[in-house]
Amino acid sequence: MDKNLWDLALEQERNKEENQPSEESAVLICGSKNSGKTSIILRFLDRDEAPKPTVALEYTFGRRAKGHNIAKDVGHIWELGGGTWLTKLMDIPLNPKTVLHTSLFLVLDLSTPTEMWCTLETLLLAARSKISQCISDMKSEKPDIKEILQKKAWERVGEEHPDKNMLDPLLIPTVIVGSKYDIFQDMDSEKRKVITKTLRFVAHTNGATLQFFSTKQEQLVAKTRALISHHLFDTTASKNMQIDLNKPIHVPVGQDSLQQIGNPPLSEQDIGRVHAKNPMELWKVAFTGYFPQENTNNPATVKDPAKDVQFAEHAIDALRSQKDGELENYRRISERRAKENKSNGYEVYV
Repeated sequence: MDKNLWDLALEQERNKEENQPSEESAVLICGSKNSGKTSIILRFLDRDEAPKPTVALEYTFGRRAKGHNIAKDVGHIWELGGGTWLTKLMDIPLNPKTVLHTSLFLVLDLSTPTEMWCTLETLLLAARSKISQCISDMKSEKPDIKEILQKKAWERVGEEHPDKNMLDPLLIPTVIVGSKYDIFQDMDSEKRKVITKTLRFVAHTNGATLQFFSTKQEQLVAKTRALISHHLFDTTASKNMQIDLNKPIHVPVGQDSLQQIGNPPLSEQDIGRVHAKNPMELWKVAFTGYFPQENTNNPATVKDPAKDVQFAEHAIDALRSQKDGELENYRRISERRAKENKSNGYEVYV
């Protein structure tokens, strides 16, 4: 039986789909609390909605058509909330099945440098630990996995980079995003210099791209969207480097150098007193001396999702309220009985 035009068109599209299957990649976005991680995702997906607080680990995805083909590339987007508190949840998006096609976006709030180093250090160490665990778990099935990841890391940085002996690139593609640039640009110039140089050093030595961001500046939104698209869909990434302190910083991976970054902001007297085992510790001493760090790894500072109106469920909330009332009533009865027993000459411990 002769095929009509519709049948031929369907067959042609099926052949294209079989020959060009969709590809999947993922990004894990983590960082400071209230740093704008959700806003970055919403702007990337072009969603016009107000950002909501992220609870634990949240997932969404984006798709990108491949020309006229029906098949589409799928980009998985994971967002880790809670600042540095929930790093154990990295196991979900970063595991042996995903480590080869997952990138890390670490978002830091430029307006709160007193939390920056703790967040940066904790999340980088957690990511390295998860990657090491993935490599260990894959050893039996893919014994050369570490070499594969290392080769890709040095290809990103540049295998002939003059600073190679001083670098220890993360084994997955990494981007450090400095958010709230609109606030940062109004800070004292010396503070901006210390923060910028420190982030450039950390990004360079960890094989990461550095990009400043603000939801209030469309040019920065576009650049950050392009970075996410590059890591999800392998689109072209900008190679232009911007290190002028009076402009938003953009340093592609492998483009910086220790010579351009300069020395850590320590006085000659401080250098003589500091006992650092490596350059990273020296920069840590310098940065935290300038910006004493506040503890951000405190579960008490994380908002209780059960009390968040965006998760309201009338039946469940009513039952929860009832149980809370019963618990409070039991507590009062127990305290009253304890007081009565104590007045009778003995104590009861509950």
